[in-house]
Amino acid sequence: MALDTWLAFFLASWIISLSPGAGAIASMSSGLQYGFLRGYWNAIGLQLGLAMQIAVVAGGLGAILAASSTAFYAIKWFGVAYLVYLAIKQWRALPLDMANDAAVRPVGKPMAMMFRGFLVNASNPKALVFMLAVLPQFVNPQAPLLVQYLIIGATMISVDMIVMAGYTGLASKVLRLLRTPTQQKRVNRTFAGLFVGAAGFLASLHRATA
Repeated sequence: MALDTWLAFFLASWIISLSPGAGAIASMSSGLQYGFLRGYWNAIGLQLGLAMQIAVVAGGLGAILAASSTAFYAIKWFGVAYLVYLAIKQWRALPLDMANDAAVRPVGKPMAMMFRGFLVNASNPKALVFMLAVLPQFVNPQAPLLVQYLIIGATMISVDMIVMAGYTGLASKVLRLLRTPTQQKRVNRTFAGLFVGAAGFLASLHRATA
């Protein structure tokens, strides 16, 4: 991959990762509930979902899924249902009394949080279609494809890990300012609303037709 092509993709990766979406909401939600170190397992799961999408595009399966109305809508409605499930879970999250300095955050199970993050990215068919349209523009068909897609994957995942670390860390710091259960409940319900909003946006998407 030529240096100027990689630099263009590097810039595009930052723009894509910084754009608010379900992944950013999930990262902030995890940071708020579990703190940075525990909450970042969710971000690792997001990267596994992203890696899967890149592999699907690189393997040529992305074009098949993009052309299949049944596959597109099956993944889409699974994603909508999962985001609504996360909204309900966030709404019901129990607040902590942070006025008590001995209070501890709930301990999230790493594997469960990784799986949660993985599903958030893996269940977004529009992201797959988007990558199918964007990634090939940075690939030289005359050069070895595997190496190029490995570079693309490593670049995109590295950038997204940094961005999601920022979202997770910012939210984990905010929790220290929430001293009462009432304040925390309001924030939990705000995130629940954001998950519902992300689900509504995903539900409104339609498969592009030629």
